[in-house]
Amino acid sequence: MESREKAKQGKTDRINNTPSADRSASSLVIEPYRRELLLHCYRLLGSLYDAEDAVQDAMLRAWRHFDTFTESDPGSLRRWLYTIATNTSLDMLKKRSPRTLPTVTAPASDAMKPVAPKNSEVLWLEPFPDSWLVEASEDPEARYSRHESISLAFLTALQILPPRQRAILLLSDVLDWRAAEIAHLLEISVGAVNSALHRARVALEKNYQLEQPERMQFDGTNAAINTLLARYLKMWESDDVDGLVALLKEDATLSMPPVPSWYQGRDAIRRVLLAVLFPAGVRNRWRLSPTHANGQPAFVVYRANEATGSYQAFALQVIALAGTPGDGWQIASVTAFLDPDLAASFGFPSQLPH
Repeated sequence: MESREKAKQGKTDRINNTPSADRSASSLVIEPYRRELLLHCYRLLGSLYDAEDAVQDAMLRAWRHFDTFTESDPGSLRRWLYTIATNTSLDMLKKRSPRTLPTVTAPASDAMKPVAPKNSEVLWLEPFPDSWLVEASEDPEARYSRHESISLAFLTALQILPPRQRAILLLSDVLDWRAAEIAHLLEISVGAVNSALHRARVALEKNYQLEQPERMQFDGTNAAINTLLARYLKMWESDDVDGLVALLKEDATLSMPPVPSWYQGRDAIRRVLLAVLFPAGVRNRWRLSPTHANGQPAFVVYRANEATGSYQAFALQVIALAGTPGDGWQIASVTAFLDPDLAASFGFPSQLPH
């Protein structure tokens, strides 16, 4: 966390060194695009923290070179800013491996064996707060909807693509840009764009299955789903492992990046919950605060700290749901990102009173 704060401070210092008159004039027209650029960079990079860095760098470049932008059309300004943000992200991707989740790096783990230690050498996908999603900037006619294109399943498959193919697919199929616009952004031919887009779509189709009819886009208004999530929270806070397991699909999955181990099926998940998260003799260990991430329900998870007498931020869980209105809803997967710093990113305190 300290290194992230130092990096952010360094970027802030560079911005503050830009002449104030230049900053104030350009910020009025540039700043309104920050949130949608952050979402675009997040899709490219798979990391909330990296996306923040990319947008900060892109904004700095835009501020410094704003005098070179001469067109008055807001659409032209948006394309110019996306050009800077996309190229900034592509530059970052030259130095980074693709991000991923445990469920695609190895087969399901044996619950009878110890959970593997955290693996910080792998770059893991990170969650994105729904409160940061952009409502109006994306074309509703695009191939992928806003919520689908932010789902963990889509982003995991997207990370398999080479960076430039990834950028082309996002610009075309999520933002609904024309091939000529993408070609201009990347300084390549329209034919090269169409060829790369075809390859990207073929590769994505092999690794990503469009959302099933029984999977519902979560918007927080479905009473049955809200009841299920309330029960889930209650089971965690009351140490009711059997009650938790009863809410899962038979083939549900549990993953906990940066732990590479992941588990599938009620029996395996129950065994891990009892061995690791709800050990015998420990009560009232967990508190959960509801939120939303990647178009799905989520919870900020706090763990009791006996030394301080409080609950400390521990993880962020993203919940995938499956079912139908007639048959009811179940939990299809739980992805628990074991990063206490995510609480602050989602607008929650680092600790709760006991």
